[in-house]
Amino acid sequence: MVFNTGAALLDAIVLSVVSREADGTYGYRITQEVRSVLDVSESTLYPVLRRLQKDDCLTVYDREYGGRNRRYYQVTEQGRLQLNMYRAEWRNYSARISAILEGDEDGKR
Repeated sequence: MVFNTGAALLDAIVLSVVSREADGTYGYRITQEVRSVLDVSESTLYPVLRRLQKDDCLTVYDREYGGRNRRYYQVTEQGRLQLNMYRAEWRNYSARISAILEGDEDGKR
């Protein structure tokens, strides 16, 4: 992809992926879902998960799976508020960019 992905966009995408499951989801699955839309490495995503946890947007718990512990991430109320803000910002931002890229020179369709 030729467009850079900033920290806020990564945070928004990770929060959105994790919020899809009421009980949360585990790191590898998050990585796979994010990588289906963005070219990012696992080593890029785990610091994002830790930052979101530190910012009280995610909680973490372990669950046994196949004889091993699997770390799950779940969106908190603070994380839901943050995700709603990201979604509103994204709608505004993407509409403005689309108007310029797909519209005429004045940014109008």
